[in-house]
Amino acid sequence: MKTPKFLLPVATAGVLALTLSACGGGGGGGTTAGGGDAEAGLDGRGPITYVQGKDNSNVVRPLIAKWNAAHPNEKVTFKEQTDQADQQHDDLVQHFQAKDAGYDVVDVDVVWTAEFAAKGWLQPLKDKMAFDTSAMLKPTVDSGTYKGTLYAAPQTSDGALLYYRKDLVPTPPKTWDEMMSMCSIAKQNNIGCYGGQLSKYEGLTVNASEAINSAGGSVLDKDGKPSLNTAEAKAGLENLAKAYADGNIPKEGITFQEELSRQAFQSGKLLFLRNWPYVYNLATTEGSSAVKDKLGIAPIPGKDGPGASSLGGHNLAVSVYSKNKATALDFLKFMTSEETEKFYATQGSLAPVLGSLYTDAALVKKLPYLPVLKTSIENAVPRPVTPFYPAVTKAIQENAYSAIKGEKPVDSALSDMQKSIESAGAGS
Repeated sequence: MKTPKFLLPVATAGVLALTLSACGGGGGGGTTAGGGDAEAGLDGRGPITYVQGKDNSNVVRPLIAKWNAAHPNEKVTFKEQTDQADQQHDDLVQHFQAKDAGYDVVDVDVVWTAEFAAKGWLQPLKDKMAFDTSAMLKPTVDSGTYKGTLYAAPQTSDGALLYYRKDLVPTPPKTWDEMMSMCSIAKQNNIGCYGGQLSKYEGLTVNASEAINSAGGSVLDKDGKPSLNTAEAKAGLENLAKAYADGNIPKEGITFQEELSRQAFQSGKLLFLRNWPYVYNLATTEGSSAVKDKLGIAPIPGKDGPGASSLGGHNLAVSVYSKNKATALDFLKFMTSEETEKFYATQGSLAPVLGSLYTDAALVKKLPYLPVLKTSIENAVPRPVTPFYPAVTKAIQENAYSAIKGEKPVDSALSDMQKSIESAGAGS
């Protein structure tokens, strides 16, 4: 997606195109338990390189300049990747496979942690490399953890919000059924009722997972095995399929990605929109916005209260091949400090990982959605945590899309999803 002022959350990127998945060769020299490359360079200090996707919001460069001014002997070089998540992923994989010591600290999408950690490419953040996460929101810490060990430091987060027309709906719905019952208001005003991101891409994995989790189900169980043949998973996916069949999700809603859905809502064509926090600033400041004075924000609705957002965000990891891991660890701490987290929020509209900032009066004044976003993140569930993520997301997208369009019964779609995930290796 191209939103010039903001870094969009990871969910906007199409991870379907990943060509170097965890299923295909190329393990590293480290191990998830430590040892080998993970034991080298722990006391090393000196220049390091930081690798991250395109710095659209000019967040990274000022921070690195600040670090370099204070650390003349441990300067950081910024290697800027493209703004495409699949290309970022492939670039990291290629350099990890080559055991490149030049990629010291890397920016990791929350869905890559398990894959990279399982291959032994990320330095465990324990013992000499211990990183304090006590002030961070638990779901963000979980997103950097694999098999009980922290491999990536939470940097920025993201959670879904429900945007609604407060001129038409004075009190936002708290449950999915309540929201659906309000679709009569949309019909009376000749607009669509609900929009999300249901096109066949990574955003559909996010939306389908949210629907399943919010109904009490889960894509994978606690052991990482698919658990889709349940009444709860059926209820969740059925909510989306029924809403589309009934017209509560308009016909064009099956084509929506982040920007198309935002534009539909912002132009006054939707009553409710599920999207990310970046929408708030655009909907309230762009001159063409038809909803700037009518915009309400609430947690996404679930079965009995707030739903389970899919957790977005990015984390920072140290390569096991880095020669200067002591410097790298200090850089991680600098890039996740309170001052830096405030800068992420104000400069890039990126969600902080420190819980205290969500009640910071000055920040909330600038970003009024923060208290609602905190509720979203606290109730968030990561997208399926698995080393086989590229194959898993493909299975979710293909089958959820067929179910929502009515091309396949929900039961069959979930059964096929289960089989595809099992054959990808996530069920073994």
